[in-house]
Amino acid sequence: MNSMYFTEEHELFRKSLQEFLQKEVVPHIEEWEKTGTIERFIWEKFGEMGYFGLNSPEEYGGLDLDIFYTIIFLEELQKINSGGFAAAMWAHAYLAMTHINKEGDHRIKEEYLTPSIAGEKIGCLCITEPFGGSDVAGMKTTAVKKGDKYIINGSKTFITNGVYADYLVVAAKTNPELGNKGMSIFVLDRDMKGISATKLNKLGWRASDTAELAFTDVEVPAENLMGEEGKGFPYIMQHFALERLIMGVNAHARAEHALDYALSYMADRTAFGKSIDKFQALRHKVADIASEVEMCKEFNYSIAKRLNEGEYVVKEASMSKLMSTKIADQAIYDCLQFLGGYGYMEDYPLARMLRDSRLGPIGGGTSEILREIIAKMIIDKKEYKPAAK
Repeated sequence: MNSMYFTEEHELFRKSLQEFLQKEVVPHIEEWEKTGTIERFIWEKFGEMGYFGLNSPEEYGGLDLDIFYTIIFLEELQKINSGGFAAAMWAHAYLAMTHINKEGDHRIKEEYLTPSIAGEKIGCLCITEPFGGSDVAGMKTTAVKKGDKYIINGSKTFITNGVYADYLVVAAKTNPELGNKGMSIFVLDRDMKGISATKLNKLGWRASDTAELAFTDVEVPAENLMGEEGKGFPYIMQHFALERLIMGVNAHARAEHALDYALSYMADRTAFGKSIDKFQALRHKVADIASEVEMCKEFNYSIAKRLNEGEYVVKEASMSKLMSTKIADQAIYDCLQFLGGYGYMEDYPLARMLRDSRLGPIGGGTSEILREIIAKMIIDKKEYKPAAK
């Protein structure tokens, strides 16, 4: 236990979450990985336990706890070996619900946040587009105001929960000629006419549903605009800090889990009359992996603490995602090697870990884009500021 960040209450929460995941989730993981569909009942169980409301206001059924409960939630989800299941849960709780909570008015929160916390409604966040990728400002989806409605046209891709979600938080250009200053955020119901979803076939994250979405003349009531018109880009940017830190935390947790598994395997596996954890070449590789993962973890915890205290940590969160996902990928690659031929077998967990981990440097802003953002801040002295209240 790291007493600088985690209290006894945190550790009790971790233990009860571990028990819940083992009892309620792990028995179903193989089925969900095969079908690519997470059954609805588990969302409601998460809701009953309060897991979707860790950082949401009590007024809407949340628990309003500090960020380290979220860190524990993320870390433990990485240790049941389904990156897809973990992604479906945190994309709902920290991507879709973050926007509802921060930009939604009271009516929107009652209609979407309260049932989201209860696990009765599932949300997804729709920003990435087929031709834009990580270039948020290059968005082409439009929302044109007509009377008391907005008409939305365009497409989104790589949307976690995009097939089965009940509502969609959608970014669209309300004034395309203004570039990123003309972007707004809306909440749409799945059953609105003109929304279609195509399920994508992925290398990893097999349990989660990931969609390409098309919007054709979707009529959205004007009151479903969230926050101010034209403020969409800064809203998205200020939440990126949390999203990137989440992906950094996920990375250190899955790398740690892979190493723990590899170590238990190495202690049991013998070659030339001794367990393979006694061979210097492997021992030194373990020392390298453990050191790098520990450095990521400490850095991520310190950034989480600053975020919790209200600092705008967009640079550090970008660094967290960049380095943690890179280190996790290499760590899991090396852990698979420790298992030799068994590492390549689907019956052993490292094969799935390797595939699931590979999304880390791609999703939520590619490593290449993050390097450019960090370079702008360090070399060009560019300053990113939170959206004005």
